[in-house]
Amino acid sequence: MTNDGEPVTSANTPCPGVDWDARAASFDTEPDHGLRDPGVRRAWAGRLRGWLPGRAGDLLDLGCGTGSLSLLASEQGHRVTGVDLSPAMVALAREKLAGRDAVFLVGDAMAPPIGGQRFDVVLVRHVLWALPDPGRALRHWAGLLRPGGRLVLVEGVWGTLDPVGIPAERLTALLAPVAGQVRVERLSDDPLLWGGEVTDERYAVVALTG
Repeated sequence: MTNDGEPVTSANTPCPGVDWDARAASFDTEPDHGLRDPGVRRAWAGRLRGWLPGRAGDLLDLGCGTGSLSLLASEQGHRVTGVDLSPAMVALAREKLAGRDAVFLVGDAMAPPIGGQRFDVVLVRHVLWALPDPGRALRHWAGLLRPGGRLVLVEGVWGTLDPVGIPAERLTALLAPVAGQVRVERLSDDPLLWGGEVTDERYAVVALTG
């Protein structure tokens, strides 16, 4: 995600003409993608620690990209399964988490190839807003959770002349049929997360099911 309001999403975002495999090699150059700056990395690790369960569990990272958030979750003790449409992104994620309790699969975030496996957390960053039916996606993702599991969704609205994204109010409304508790955490006012100041709407939603 760049700081001028232009969204850069995962390979699961249906952006016509975008070759995500070609972009994989440079994907981590964005501060909040690669988390290469120690301050940005600490900021995301701290937020993630507050969103994820305190006890180690099974986490599904949909639209995982190169696996930067997967790595933070793994470092916090969680067992990770990541899914992305781009084979090149998945290859980089596997390399990034080599030797860890993590599996990465090529597949669609709307229909991840996980069989009957269920998870304690489904984590999705900058994917939901661009899906054709976000309500259906949320219902499906909630069905991938074990009882008491949680959805962790990082989204926003980008751009001023022709904004794209999903407002927090709409997302929370879509979650109403599937979540018992929903918490919204504003992220726009924390420049450490983005590698600089931002002026658009960025937020996280933690939705507890059951």
